[in-house]
Parts: sequence; C-alpha cells; structure tokens
Amino acid sequence: MALTVASLHIYPIKSLGGFAVEEAHITDRGFAHDRRWMLVTGDNVFITQREVPVMACLHCSPNKDGFLITDIRDGGSIDLPWAITEGEEHRASVWSDTVHVLPAPAKVNAWFAQRLGVPCRLVFMPDSAQRAVDSTYASGITSLSDGFPYLILSRASLQDLDQRISANDVMGTWVHGHMERFRPNIVIAGGEAYQEDAWKGITIGIARFSLVKPCLRCTITTTDQRTGERGKEPLRTLATYRTHNNGVRFGMNAMAVSGDVVRVGDLVSR
Repeated sequence: MALTVASLHIYPIKSLGGFAVEEAHITDRGFAHDRRWMLVTGDNVFITQREVPVMACLHCSPNKDGFLITDIRDGGSIDLPWAITEGEEHRASVWSDTVHVLPAPAKVNAWFAQRLGVPCRLVFMPDSAQRAVDSTYASGITSLSDGFPYLILSRASLQDLDQRISANDVMGTWVHGHMERFRPNIVIAGGEAYQEDAWKGITIGIARFSLVKPCLRCTITTTDQRTGERGKEPLRTLATYRTHNNGVRFGMNAMAVSGDVVRVGDLVSR
C-alpha cells in the first residue's frame, strides 16, 4: 500500500488542543501558526499540561482572522489573532532556552487564569525571535515546540499501540485512536507500525523532511484531551516495548529541508 498523508495538525498555543487542516504551509520553524503562543508563569517560565492538566480542555480552532480558544467544559471562548506586533518585548523560558516574546492583552491573561485556576500570562513569539534546535541532532530553528519544528507519526504505530493496550484493558476504558495525545504535525497512512523509526528522510508531495530524533514521551500522553483527567495509559504499555536509554519513544522529530506546502493525500516516499 502506498504511503500518504493521513492528516495534518497545527497547535497555535503550546500544550492546548490543536486542529486538523487539509494543507499546511512549511516554514523554517514549523507549520505556519504552529506553537507561536505559550502560557507562562509570573516568572516567565513556560506552562504545559505536565503541570496543569486542565489545559487539555482548551481547544483551538481557526476562524476568519485568527483562531478561537474554546473551553470544551462549558463552551466559553475567546478570540486571538495569529500574531501580534505590539507590546513591550521581554524574555521567557521554554526548557533550557530563553526567547524574546510579546505579551498578550491583560483581558486575555485574565481569561486564561480564570479558566485554568492558576496565575498565568499568554505570550507570543515574533518573527524576530530565533530559537535554535539541539545542534547534536540538527541545525536550524523552531517555534515554541518542545525541541524541533515537526513531529511525524505513522497511523499504523498508533493502531499497534491500541491493540497492545486493548489486550490488557479488561475494563474497556481505553478509547482507540487517541492521536491527539501525541500531538503530531504529520500523520502517515499505510505501511508498517514504527516504520518512522528507521526513516532518515522522506518526501511528502514536493516537500522534503529530515527525521532527526525519536520523540520521548511524557505524562501529557496519559491526559484525556477532553477532560484533563490522567490515567496510566498509554505510557504503561509503551514502556514495555518502546523504552530506550530510560526514555519512551513514539514518533519522530523532524526538520523541513525543502518545499512550501504539504496536503492531506500527498504521496510519501523515502
């Protein structure tokens, strides 16, 4: 069976729910609009679902001039533009990196603080900000992602994981197809489970990507993206067969090499 693009995903705000698109525009730091915003503490340290699981209940969707954030618990929502250009630039930290960011308006910060129940502020990464990827694996820049601009995952890998979990899920609590827990940008249809482990580079349509590092998984994968509640799966099962050097691997981090757009249905080749 030919390999094709099954779906494409963009996450405008780091660690909030994203949305699927039919086509995505490639930039040097990830798909256009992907993880250019993030929430930070009063000390300007990034916040994710690791610390605040209820962030999973805030989902983004595109609208005419930007995107909408909706709290799926009660439907409360707020609009944001794709980008801002005004405000006093300051520094914020994401992992070991420090980046220049612009602050969101006070009313936006108040909305997030009330919804999440923690003091927080929203910040935007402007085009002038440069954040390098880990030079051990690649050269280039990324947005506010965990470390690299793109994450690629095969649908067959998730299907294999689903089957393994179901074999031990006597209560029937695991729902198949939890792709959103893994936050991929590009999902590949066809082929074999974990085929992406061995890929060094792939062509998607007319675009080329270099796969540079396995993605190590954390507690976000155990967080229900509709309720914010935590369980033990899928990390419990993944740890039984996907552990390497004390890390659980699932999916591959990637860099764009060439091309300007990818589309659902594009052929994928090595």
